[in-house]
Amino acid sequence: MTQHPPEPYRIKMVEPVKLIDKEAREKALEEAGYNVFALKAEDVFIDMLTDSGTGAMSKHQWAAMMLGDESYAGARSYFRLAEAVDEIFGFEHWLPTHQGRAAEGILSTLLVKEGNYVPNNMHFDTTDANIRSRGGRPTNLVIDEAYDPENLHPFKGNMDLEKLKAFIEEVGAENIPFGMMTVTNNAGGGQPVSMENIRAVAKIYKSYEIPFFIDAARYAENAYFVKMREEGYADKTPTEITQELFSLADGMTMSAKKDAIVNIGGLLCMRDNNLFVQAQNELIMREGFPTYGGLAGRDLDAMAVGLYEGLEEDYLRSRLGQTAYLNEKLLEIGVPVIQPAGGHAVYLDAGALLPHIPHAEFPDQALVVELYREGGIRGVELGSVMFSYEDPDTGEMVYPDLELVRLAIPRRTYTQSHLDYIVETVEKIVARTDEIKGYRFTYAPQFLKHFTARFESIA
Repeated sequence: MTQHPPEPYRIKMVEPVKLIDKEAREKALEEAGYNVFALKAEDVFIDMLTDSGTGAMSKHQWAAMMLGDESYAGARSYFRLAEAVDEIFGFEHWLPTHQGRAAEGILSTLLVKEGNYVPNNMHFDTTDANIRSRGGRPTNLVIDEAYDPENLHPFKGNMDLEKLKAFIEEVGAENIPFGMMTVTNNAGGGQPVSMENIRAVAKIYKSYEIPFFIDAARYAENAYFVKMREEGYADKTPTEITQELFSLADGMTMSAKKDAIVNIGGLLCMRDNNLFVQAQNELIMREGFPTYGGLAGRDLDAMAVGLYEGLEEDYLRSRLGQTAYLNEKLLEIGVPVIQPAGGHAVYLDAGALLPHIPHAEFPDQALVVELYREGGIRGVELGSVMFSYEDPDTGEMVYPDLELVRLAIPRRTYTQSHLDYIVETVEKIVARTDEIKGYRFTYAPQFLKHFTARFESIA
């Protein structure tokens, strides 16, 4: 019997949620153009759209917010955050931003030129879009095991080292302004990256004099996977593993809305002073003064506390235990999911569940709609809506290898009964998959289509 780990906290405040009836859900879908991003949150019963900024802050974080210094420049809140950033990440220079995509935007604005390439294990949506919007070409070089949902490789987020070296030789190091690694690998199932692989990737980048940046949104979850799965790390703390991880990099972008467990915030860190000076000027133009970076002082204080709390072992054990529980329960009823369980979410294999719907008709979007229609559950598609693109050389549409639906679990928010309800809802959908039809766009922007696109059923 699959075990659910007891939460290492007790509930002090509750927020009411309501399951509206099926007729109301159908009307909500129609008004939203069958895009769950456009649903009213109050019409969602269990919200698994994202784990970004949706977690529950602790009593210590709420207390810290009352200490927020809202001075425009040089606020005490900034220096409290600086202590945490310096201790955990160890970069010479850093800037606060309002969220991770702002950090990515600044980095891409400064470094990416038309025709440049940026390799990564797998780029997630905003990273990909920030590079493409500046004429760059984000390239995914994850190991082949990542594309096999049933493969139990413990570090399916790893970069393929031979692919990386061959890629650099093919396009030329001079055309690669920086290389990346996403930890954990969100686009590929929330899968971790081993320290051995990160060391090897850092060595390759260094040999070609390519700056190495880490997309660090879920660094703490990755550190705990390393502790549990990689030889030589069982006796190290998540903080020690994290410090080793970032010692190998030249910089990082981070959405603090994930592993720092805050509602808003991000970081851009680097070692190069010249790049820092340019980034600081860019930040002032777009985000705010360097000691607040688009955030209120109270948000800086909450982040300072959350960076430490996100590395606590009791919390991480419970966090990863929830995803493992939901993953196993879905496997027990025969639902295809990415294995092993990732850190922050469960990924349904919509391509396998709905094989009669081709890429161009968005099987993952069809499954997202059915989750809400059947049970008021909001997930997000990670497939052809989010990641397909027109090849700039051939003009042909390129579709991703995997058609996934991500059920991201907000931190410290939902209980076992919520997860069990999700399983019951999915089981009802599985019983009628032959009836489910695909979708097509009625509107879609050039970049980040999934956020604002509208759809209609092909049926």
